[in-house]
Amino acid sequence: MSPNAAGRRRLRRFLALGVPIAVVASVTASGTATGAPSPTHGGQPRITNTATLGDIPLGAFSNKLLPGTVSDDRGVKLGGIGSDIYPAGREGEFWTITDRGPNGQIAVDGTKRRTFPVPGFDPAIVKIRVTGKTVKVIDAIPLTTRSGKPVTGLPNQISRDEAPYSYDAKTALTYDPNGVDTEGIVQAKDGSFWLVDEYGPSLLHVSARGKVLSRYVPKGLNLKGADYPVVEALPGVLLHRKINRGFEGLAQLPGGDLVLAVQSPLLLPDKSAGEASLTTRLFRFSTRKQAVTAEYAYRFDPVNVVDPSEDDPSELKISSLVALGGERLLVEERTDKTARLQVVELNRRSDILGGRWDKETTSPSLEQLTDPSAAGVPVLRKNLVADLGKVQGLPGKIEGIARVRHDTLVLINDNDFGMTDGSGAFDANGRLIDSGIKTTVTYLRLPHGI
Repeated sequence: MSPNAAGRRRLRRFLALGVPIAVVASVTASGTATGAPSPTHGGQPRITNTATLGDIPLGAFSNKLLPGTVSDDRGVKLGGIGSDIYPAGREGEFWTITDRGPNGQIAVDGTKRRTFPVPGFDPAIVKIRVTGKTVKVIDAIPLTTRSGKPVTGLPNQISRDEAPYSYDAKTALTYDPNGVDTEGIVQAKDGSFWLVDEYGPSLLHVSARGKVLSRYVPKGLNLKGADYPVVEALPGVLLHRKINRGFEGLAQLPGGDLVLAVQSPLLLPDKSAGEASLTTRLFRFSTRKQAVTAEYAYRFDPVNVVDPSEDDPSELKISSLVALGGERLLVEERTDKTARLQVVELNRRSDILGGRWDKETTSPSLEQLTDPSAAGVPVLRKNLVADLGKVQGLPGKIEGIARVRHDTLVLINDNDFGMTDGSGAFDANGRLIDSGIKTTVTYLRLPHGI
């Protein structure tokens, strides 16, 4: 038995026994007593159940998977698993994925530094079961390199990624070419997983046991030193992604193709243009050809339509994609406070791959167009199916969505491991002052289905 398999078996036994940690706690919330939806009344989506993940020490969780990876978790609990959610087969069971781990920002001499309080944290695929008001961890798979080492969540490249620092922003940490900031997750028929990452941005193919089989990155990224195969198979235009805004949404179409969403508009031709833009991009990837075969322009609604309390368009993000059958996708447009769910249908007429909009010299760029359709860009047509801002009781920062019935969605939030920004995130002893935000799984019944 491999060390990883043994670690996973110990973790399952560890979780099942509840010693020395209690995996979950019951939390009183509105809705039914189980994950099954109850009838919808009226024309608005309705919450039918809410379940919460209890406190699990991050160090104990990580070291059961890969012993010795976390020497000090600084009081951080397992969280961040809400980067995405994907049905695991049995009712109430789902695959989730952590992001790069606990991280924050502290300003030093007027410049924000990215902190990694638990630099040894290894991103993991986490299997959960929703039972009543409780979310239980029933399995976990660490992401590892070809030689079985943890990939970590640390940034990859100097100047392209933010420099990593210790929890107090005083000590510089080492970059890691193996590091990933994982977000979306789907499972293939053979049991392997596909994940997307914000650093590259990249697409990862991962074995059923968590080993990175391939990492597909943009042409020209020139990532050196990774302990797994790195393939430059994605369009070079993706090198213009905004920092921390690479791929976040991922869906698997019925034929096996993948659709990847760039979280925010590319910085073309520069940062100011990208941050003011309302146009981002989706890419279709053939797992058979191991290549991108199509690209689509996606137009956000105005930011104050998505979130009436917000006036900064750079706060708009795509965080989740859900395949609905055929060529249809559910797309989540969000800010950190709220979201709107749109349905689009992919078609050949909307494909812009390899055209003028992928060229850095095109002026104005796709991102600079105030009306892309008027300029001849075949922007994907959208149909609004739910405005989550009108649903009472939802947590903020919903990042993962799964469809379990034609009229029922399951939503999961990213609680950022209980982290907050600023020097006050930790006490005088270097222990986390938890935000109190929990990982929550919410069942949402739609009035008409999708």
